[in-house]
Amino acid sequence: MSEKESVAVKNEALAIDEAIAKGWELPEFTVKEIRDAIPAHCFQRDTFRSFTYVLHDILFVGLLVYAASHIDALPIPAVFRFGLWVAYWISQGVVSTGLWVIGHECGHQAFSPSKAINDGTGKIIHSLLLVPYFSWKFTHSKHHKRTGHLTEDMVITFVPKTRSRIGLPPRNEDTQLEGPHSIFEETPIASFFGVFSMLTFGWLMYLMIDATGPPEKKGWISHFNPSCSLFDEHQFWEVVESTAYLSIMVAVLVYAGQVFGSIAVIKYYVIPYLFVNGWLVMITYLQHTSPQLPHYSDKVWNFQRGAALTIDRSYGFLLNHFHHHISDTHVAHHFFSNMPHYHAQEATHHIKKALGKHYCYDSTPIPQALYNTWRSCKFVEDEGDVRFFKN
Repeated sequence: MSEKESVAVKNEALAIDEAIAKGWELPEFTVKEIRDAIPAHCFQRDTFRSFTYVLHDILFVGLLVYAASHIDALPIPAVFRFGLWVAYWISQGVVSTGLWVIGHECGHQAFSPSKAINDGTGKIIHSLLLVPYFSWKFTHSKHHKRTGHLTEDMVITFVPKTRSRIGLPPRNEDTQLEGPHSIFEETPIASFFGVFSMLTFGWLMYLMIDATGPPEKKGWISHFNPSCSLFDEHQFWEVVESTAYLSIMVAVLVYAGQVFGSIAVIKYYVIPYLFVNGWLVMITYLQHTSPQLPHYSDKVWNFQRGAALTIDRSYGFLLNHFHHHISDTHVAHHFFSNMPHYHAQEATHHIKKALGKHYCYDSTPIPQALYNTWRSCKFVEDEGDVRFFKN
């Protein structure tokens, strides 16, 4: 039997009705084939070069803080001063998200060949941004190992809700089978508040109670509970360490509130911090959620198929630059997470050719993509080895 015939027989044993209906083909490439298509130097990590990006981000963070310190002294109407504060919050959120991305790179051991430098730098950067470094590193690793899996992914946004979990009738009793279902009908303003809530509280709820994880949970599932099922027993003390570093940062903020006033801490730190959280959720949501991309069951899923269920999106030159191209080179990142971000654009060029039609890029303007995805991606069916989002 030929290789193609073998694949055909294998696919006949799978429940892939949705894939056939949408013309979706299961890719058959290997990780080695993708890696061999990328120049070897793209995998080289340069500690000095990586630190220049840290200094770049710290410089802009500092310049923005310095500029903001003069806003309230400007002899202009209050409404204009408020407008300048809004500009600061947005700008600081963008720049600090880039710093978060560098910490993320440390967690993947992509910052330096030295594990000590990676973890030391990552702990400092992420603690400054109230991220429990090791706790997040461990769960984020699970996301990369099971990307696109129907039940075992681990990501800020969510493991897909199924038809039965969301309370819809069985398919053979569903009078609105083709959708959209009336249960999801909402006004544009309701959609706006839904998206706003996700962007504002999604990251915090993910850290605190794993709000977007699988429904079968026992006890307090949290990035701050070293004994919960998110972590292995040998990771206990590193989770404790992460919480300790974060607690120190909280204490620093409390002290700063006593010295400079709580309003100052809110204006300079808390509001930009919420913008960072919003960027993290939106970027992750749009990288892995689309009505055009399926999730796979255990019978179909493998690492390379899961990695290919990632969408590259451009946020424009300026945001791509300050976010260190985390969004427009994310496919490359999921195939090779220990590749430094400064090689990812070149690697993406080669990955596009290697993946061919299986490379996913969406040029839809980001606000429109966010709105469309929110309205379209509500649930997946209870059965099937390849399942697409529906509404």
